[in-house]
Amino acid sequence: MTLDIGLTLAVLLAAVLLFVFEVFRVDVVALVVVLSLAWLGLVTPAQAFSGMASGAVMSMIAIMILGAGVDRSGILNRLIRPLLNWTGSSERKLTAVVSSSAGLLSAFMQNIGAAALFLPAVMRISRRTRWPLSRLLMPLGYAAILGGTLTMVGSGSLIVLNDLLKQKSLAGFGLFSVTPLGVALLATGIAYFAVLGRRLLPDRGLAQVSPQQELIDTWKLPSSLFFCRIPRGSDLAGKTREEARLWSDYRLYLLALEVGHDIVYAPWRHFRFQAGQLLILMGARGSFEDFVRDHSLTPEGGGGRFERLHQAGQTGFAEMILPPRSPLAGRSLRDIGLRERWAVDPIALLSGSRAVRDDFSDQPLQAGDTLVVYGTWANIAAMGDRKHFFPLTGFQGAPGAGAKPWKALACFAAAVSLPLLGFSLPVSLMSGALAMVLLGVLKMDEAYQAVDWKTVFLLAGLIPLGIAMDQSGAAAFIAEGLFRALEGTPVLVLMAVVALLSTILSLFMSNVAATVLLVPLIVLLAGKTGLDPRPLTLLAAVCASNSFILPTHQVNALLMTPGGYRNRDFLRAGGLMTLLFLLVAVGMVKVFYL
Repeated sequence: MTLDIGLTLAVLLAAVLLFVFEVFRVDVVALVVVLSLAWLGLVTPAQAFSGMASGAVMSMIAIMILGAGVDRSGILNRLIRPLLNWTGSSERKLTAVVSSSAGLLSAFMQNIGAAALFLPAVMRISRRTRWPLSRLLMPLGYAAILGGTLTMVGSGSLIVLNDLLKQKSLAGFGLFSVTPLGVALLATGIAYFAVLGRRLLPDRGLAQVSPQQELIDTWKLPSSLFFCRIPRGSDLAGKTREEARLWSDYRLYLLALEVGHDIVYAPWRHFRFQAGQLLILMGARGSFEDFVRDHSLTPEGGGGRFERLHQAGQTGFAEMILPPRSPLAGRSLRDIGLRERWAVDPIALLSGSRAVRDDFSDQPLQAGDTLVVYGTWANIAAMGDRKHFFPLTGFQGAPGAGAKPWKALACFAAAVSLPLLGFSLPVSLMSGALAMVLLGVLKMDEAYQAVDWKTVFLLAGLIPLGIAMDQSGAAAFIAEGLFRALEGTPVLVLMAVVALLSTILSLFMSNVAATVLLVPLIVLLAGKTGLDPRPLTLLAAVCASNSFILPTHQVNALLMTPGGYRNRDFLRAGGLMTLLFLLVAVGMVKVFYL
């Protein structure tokens, strides 16, 4: 053992201990590793900071921007409702469906891309269902990693394996040669969380509350929508909004109504109802049922175009304050003609220290009064012109306000598909991220805000450790020492060590680097023992994806911050998953490939 090998192994051991005992944050540990390697001369200064410019880190940054763009576009809302309707109130069923989908998708795209596609959707589901996000994200991430073992293009280690075999004059594997093994691994992961998920996963609350949800919670606003149609013969037909006494008798808000393909938002008080109109109401279910019964209306389960816009996040609540010198000071909402002028519905008024929820249409407004309204973001933006009203709510950043769903989806699909055609992964992903900015899906400032720099520094800090292990010979030293000790041992023992060594190396260096290092050694060892080297190399390449016990894999790093995970959460849930992975991988290769 050389001095450089000893120093590299010492840094590696220190990193493991710091990760396990959580002495510092993971990004701080990564920086400690980088600077230690540089000061010890194990890597050059340029290599120490090469992680910030590495393809893996740039891919991660691009994926975060792409995910933010897809979320911002509102297209995920069109997928969430059918998913929730199908899975019902079962968190376990939802987890299994999302995990299966991510795993299958990961068979033909990068693991990180599959996880990023589902991340915003799962975060929104957590907000709507009040299910802890920490119980939803880890199964998703593990499934995305496991899905990479379904085909020979699902992970970098499997992609590079065939090239390494050809260099040794060995036959490569077909696209679906690894599928039986991958199916067994993915099924094991899904079943693992279905059975033990609630015991192993932390319960750290919901996804970060959105500004809309915070506003709803603060004001205790009604948020349940109800839909009903006016049939012929209903006594509501021909009445005005005021004559219907929606608020005084039923405490219901009339947000909008649909007439054919048109939507009338916040119809004003002299608007007359007609047969065939679809009413969109907000309030308590009991009040809605009374209103439907009293006027012989027909309740409906959905609201057509309005509901699609609402689910896409293009409507919502906003707080507006009356600024000093506003021309509206001293005038009531009825005098202003709020609904007729801006097509928004007034929900509540805060005047001084008094919150008013009853009919305040005739109450004169004073400078400093705060009005809560509901409407489309476009109408609310027109109202908040800073002359008549000053917006307190950041409604312009609300999900879906930009509403360019197909542009966002096209950018994401192109970014994750181009690598399958042979193009560079980081270049493809960053091109997709830039396209979202150029097409107006995201503003550049929003793209910067989408990047989680804690995750970026974690990955950037570990890349130099992989360089040091390779350059110093530490990785080869460990592998060669183990393989020398294994000559003459039973096949199962040899397979177990190959699988375990690949797993350990992939925790601190890329799965591609681990595979490149191990395959030549495995071929040499197999030649001495008379074994077919191809199954053993396949085992090593597959186990390079067995990265569950630390947040060092790109997928784990991506989900760590939104899930609120700590290192010990990955150790707890990932420890048993790692063991199951090893058992299934070794067993399947022994039965089906050797």
